[in-house]
Amino acid sequence: MTESTRPSFRDNVNLMFTRAAALMDLSPGFEEKIRVCNATYIVRFGVPLRGEIRTFTGYRSVHSEHIEPVKGGIRFASNVHQEEVEALSALMSYKCALAGVPFGGSKGGLRIDPTLYNEDELEQITRRFARELAKRDLIHPAQNVGAPDMGTSAREMAWIADQYARMNPTEINAHACVTGKPLNGGGIAGRVEATGRGVQYALREFFRHESDVARAGLSGGLDGKRIILQGLGKVGYHAGKFLSQEDGARVVALIERDGALSHAEGLDIDAVQEWMQQHGGLSGFPGAEFHPDGAGMLEEDCDILIPAAVEGVIHKGNAARIRAPLIIEAANGPVTAAADEILRGKGVVIIPDMYANAGGVTVSYFEWVKNLSRIRFGRMERLHEANRHQLLVDELLRLAEKSGLDWSFSPDFIRSYLNGADELALVRSGLDDTMRGAYQAMRELWHGREDVPDLRTAGYMRAIGRIASSYRMRGGHL
Repeated sequence: MTESTRPSFRDNVNLMFTRAAALMDLSPGFEEKIRVCNATYIVRFGVPLRGEIRTFTGYRSVHSEHIEPVKGGIRFASNVHQEEVEALSALMSYKCALAGVPFGGSKGGLRIDPTLYNEDELEQITRRFARELAKRDLIHPAQNVGAPDMGTSAREMAWIADQYARMNPTEINAHACVTGKPLNGGGIAGRVEATGRGVQYALREFFRHESDVARAGLSGGLDGKRIILQGLGKVGYHAGKFLSQEDGARVVALIERDGALSHAEGLDIDAVQEWMQQHGGLSGFPGAEFHPDGAGMLEEDCDILIPAAVEGVIHKGNAARIRAPLIIEAANGPVTAAADEILRGKGVVIIPDMYANAGGVTVSYFEWVKNLSRIRFGRMERLHEANRHQLLVDELLRLAEKSGLDWSFSPDFIRSYLNGADELALVRSGLDDTMRGAYQAMRELWHGREDVPDLRTAGYMRAIGRIASSYRMRGGHL
């Protein structure tokens, strides 16, 4: 199959949707309403830079408005195009529905290579794009909420939020128009690492179920599992770091643009990231073997494969050679529909993107709620909780002394127990609970129906069912 005839990212999402919808009791018209993208806005605007007008093309797609506001990131990349943005907005609809996050799906993109511009120029371009979107309510705290994505960060979200506030000076909730902002600009603790943390929680939940682990031909827990990680961006870095430092897994290979590194005892993710920041690539990293053919490393032996970069890296051409028994899709759409079918035939278990990378939108939801309530999570209850814990510890120690018992609490327990939950602890707790609940909703279908072959189909079915229920409650206003 040539590049020109290979199904697009949007086609792959729709193929997977159709496969799941075929197992549901939906009328053809209702199925199409849920599947199609409601609207895509394309804007072209000029910005005076370096003595000339430079024209940029941007997109904002709204897939489903069964619940408002709709939600989705804004990516800056030189190859952004309409079909990609529409596919990503569809995945956002399904992701939010599966995770139980009350947003519809949206996505945005600006066709730009951010590395070609300095910070002042990027600010001008970002603010101009934000203005175009805000004029049409495509950035709005009650209608369409943006977030960081590939090529953007808290910095760009701060610019967008400020631009929206300038255009709407009496809007008290203005800064809720985007999430992923800096902490001092209305952001929330734990947002930067949220997607990578969600990948960790997803794997932890998978490994809690012995029968699911056995389906992948694995056993035990995460400790000692060999991971091949593709992509050391925000998602891949945090996922690899948490899994190796907190769960005892070993990142035995890491794939990036210029090649791959391998080390049987496990790579130090922080050291690799520092090297990349200083040298611009993996080549030359000490203490590990460098492989110029990074894509080939996807096919090496491991326990868990984590594609955490871009879509379509596992496709019909290489799927048969993939040796990992378990794949978790930290990126959006890294496995094409054709590859998915091949991998299922081999017995590979795939933890799908619509679930695995839902950590970002989950914590974005927490940030949005924080912005609307205008109070930091934990501010009112943290000290009260700590004081109540202190009362209990003091009473137990008093009783022990009175009874002549020779025991005491360990210092680590006292220090941990007496700390009331701060914002970060509450965010992590809420994220963990969300990831557990979403996985259990998928596996209930996966194990409960013989015609549901995998977690992806189960996830789509759960999401489609919830979206359909929302539309039905609205009657004829679809």
